[in-house]
Amino acid sequence: MYNILTLNKISEKGLSRLDTAKYTCMNETDTPDAVIVRSASMHDMDMPATLLAIARAGAGYNNIPVPACTEKGICVFNTPGANANAVKELVICGLFLASRRIVPAIEWCRTLKGNGTEVGKMVEKGKGNFAGPEILGKTLGVYGMGAIGVLVANAAVALGMKVIGYDPYISDKAVASLDKSVSLTANEEDLFVLSDYLTLHAPLTDATRGIVNAKNLAKAKDGIRVLNFARGELVDSADIIEAVNSGKCAAYATDFPTDKQLGVDGIIAIPHLGASSPESEENCAIMAADQISLYLETGNVVNSVNLPCISKEADGTARLTVITVDNKTDAILTVLNENGIVAKSHIDSVRANTGYVIIDTDSVISESAVDAVKAIDGVIAVRAI
Repeated sequence: MYNILTLNKISEKGLSRLDTAKYTCMNETDTPDAVIVRSASMHDMDMPATLLAIARAGAGYNNIPVPACTEKGICVFNTPGANANAVKELVICGLFLASRRIVPAIEWCRTLKGNGTEVGKMVEKGKGNFAGPEILGKTLGVYGMGAIGVLVANAAVALGMKVIGYDPYISDKAVASLDKSVSLTANEEDLFVLSDYLTLHAPLTDATRGIVNAKNLAKAKDGIRVLNFARGELVDSADIIEAVNSGKCAAYATDFPTDKQLGVDGIIAIPHLGASSPESEENCAIMAADQISLYLETGNVVNSVNLPCISKEADGTARLTVITVDNKTDAILTVLNENGIVAKSHIDSVRANTGYVIIDTDSVISESAVDAVKAIDGVIAVRAI
């Protein structure tokens, strides 16, 4: 029986994918085999020795201490694409909110309450204060062309926008999914120089942190509108406030407002609603549960952010999986042979100096053989399935 710890409310449609004969889901346990989490921070959490995997029900995973997990042999998953449509819809909403000053207009209308028959005249007199441009024919820069970025780009094309995309790591699948009219650039500076609107869809890394800053905004058109539905730290908060106050940035729509940004005219603060749809929560939970069960039961890895993503069909009566520093497959196979275990087949790969190997055998994998593999220099974790 596997213990699954849930750190947030996880959709029952996802948890129901876990066979109750094999899995127990709970919100408290000292001995979890796996964790399913949404937005709860795990950075201060003690990782128990029993923990084998963490699944983030969402695309971003900066709430999980991935390097520390890798050192402990904990596989970390995310669910790319599961919430992509929900975020895309909110981004498109953000385009219109940033253009037409809809939010302050609605807030102003509320102040007219009680003026009776004069409301109509007051509306006509005051509406000019909230005029804004159409998006038709304007240029949208998309920073990050993953599942969400591609959907946003294609939707913007359908709305009549010109779209420029930037992503140094764009996949062949993403390229194939893009509307043919989307232009891809190898220079991120192009997005700041050419865009009327800039939308961010990149992960938070050392390279992307604060990518929207005073230096880059100085290259942009006066009146650029910036949308951030990816990660708050992609934008330098002080610099964007200054840009909005000066008019350099006409509007900043963010799903990650800070205290200083709240109440600033021109900043549209949204309370992290990107994936807050029942469909998105269900999709993320289903994908997270499926990835967890696949890994626990077979050792196959899909959508991991720290281990190589490799899978193989069963080719024996027993399976050994090993997480290593770099590739240690030859040493592992040698030690297994010395312990009377003959590998029928195996598959291995290395990702950023972290190796993973799946070995199938018809031999009985003894505890002493597992201990012998664990003793190999550079071996992080060993599991017999």
